[in-house]
Amino acid sequence: MPKPSPRVPIYKQLQDYLYDCLREAHWKPGDLIPSENELSAQFGVSRITVKKALEALLAEGLVYRIQGKGTFVSDERPDEPVPSAPGQSVRPEQRLVAYLMPHLSNLHTAHLLSGIERELAEHGYRLLFASTHNSQQREKDKIKEMIGLGVVGIIVYPVDGESYNEDILRLTLDRYPLVIVDRYLRGLETNCVCSDNVEGAFGAVSYLIGLGHTRIGLITTDYVSTSSIEDRIVGYDKAHAENRLPIDHRLRLTHFDVERMNEVLQTGIPNPSYREELQQFLLRNPDMTAVFAINASIGATVLDAAHGLGLRIPEDLSVFCYDHEISAMAALPTTCVSQDGGAIGREAAKMLVSVIGDPDQERQRIVVPSKLVVRQSTGPVPS
Repeated sequence: MPKPSPRVPIYKQLQDYLYDCLREAHWKPGDLIPSENELSAQFGVSRITVKKALEALLAEGLVYRIQGKGTFVSDERPDEPVPSAPGQSVRPEQRLVAYLMPHLSNLHTAHLLSGIERELAEHGYRLLFASTHNSQQREKDKIKEMIGLGVVGIIVYPVDGESYNEDILRLTLDRYPLVIVDRYLRGLETNCVCSDNVEGAFGAVSYLIGLGHTRIGLITTDYVSTSSIEDRIVGYDKAHAENRLPIDHRLRLTHFDVERMNEVLQTGIPNPSYREELQQFLLRNPDMTAVFAINASIGATVLDAAHGLGLRIPEDLSVFCYDHEISAMAALPTTCVSQDGGAIGREAAKMLVSVIGDPDQERQRIVVPSKLVVRQSTGPVPS
């Protein structure tokens, strides 16, 4: 069983998130950043916590305040990536590498990007970053655009989808320097770096079983061809099998749209129809004493739905989330499986540099361990 990690102060986690947003040009110089009230609502923390996080950025000159107008991004920022301007001419000697990801909207994705960029910089490479907005067509377009700009390698965090992007298939077959992160592509031998999702989920559900829970719900987004979520479900099933507990498929919800569910991470407000559906799910299963949420956005929505029904966490219902993201900054700090996004990013960059030097080398899959972080959303089964 992984040991709980020491808790990082909430203001420091929020500060790191804001720092990464600035460094990765999520906000540009002169942009008005969200207000203290907006950040407080988004992350479920007090204004005092937000104020403390912002003070460090003000002290470094990364942001500035205008009385009565708000806080703005200054021209100073650390290690800013190279922008991918359309039609930009790129010389081969610039040693450019591209990174494509569905979105940059939470701590995990920010840490992943930070790990990639810092490791590449140590090897003399510059980074072109682009968001695909979880669209397969945009992912295809961005791959073509980056190759046209002269990049010597690409790291891809694939979008969710029922089929693989044919450009990724073609680049793999052509032995183009390519590394996949967060998940792997079943049936296709590629270089990839991902979390140990099976063992992470197995440890999470085993922890709940150790607390006496035997009726554990599983809530996930639609996971067709998404190996990271499929592996977490395997871990859930494995924990039940090894503890000789039957799996009741009535305790599963597995169809939610990932983009609509993830809105809560950006707005702090759960999707209303999903909230209502989760409330009905909880009411249909009064003997369910714990929920394993496949990611942080589902966890946040479950907590909101349970609160709306008057359920006490964890006295009436234990909630365990996969993903660290906002778990420590929520009004009720959430027990979670924490992925090491920075380590995944660093390993992916190291792998890409190696493949650039020798494209014909044997392909690898590196699995980065995750860890269990125990907080306040889980407890013993109700008597």
